[in-house]
Amino acid sequence: MDPLTIAMFAVLAVLVFFTWRSSKKRKDAAEKQKEALRPGVDIMTNFGLYGTVVSIDTVANIAEIEVSPGNVLRLHPGAIAKIITESDAVEPGAPRSVEEAMAIANAEAEAREAQLNQDTAIHLDKPEYGERVEEPKKRAPRAKKSAE
Repeated sequence: MDPLTIAMFAVLAVLVFFTWRSSKKRKDAAEKQKEALRPGVDIMTNFGLYGTVVSIDTVANIAEIEVSPGNVLRLHPGAIAKIITESDAVEPGAPRSVEEAMAIANAEAEAREAQLNQDTAIHLDKPEYGERVEEPKKRAPRAKKSAE
């Protein structure tokens, strides 16, 4: 066999290995999620809906999810994209309401504006951009070279 054929088979083997490995990882992740799915867990669906699992029927493949108090949806457990953990929920120090977020944004804008006003204030001891401080010195004219 020539080296080109051997190289092509090697590349094909590497591609098959990585495909098999990634599918195994996906399968293991789905199995972990299925084991962690139980009533009372906060979840997010594939279509972006957040809710809490009320019940799961593994025989009929139906999961009941409460999206707001008194509103329960029935859907296939495969539509559950991920389980929301405490680390996924809210960052520490993040605003908890729109009003709090607006107050933080307004305070930051005022601080930026105050800094900008301080940076652009005219200082009497410093010249403005492009302003000459002293007259430029005139150079003496060049002496012409004589052709000798």
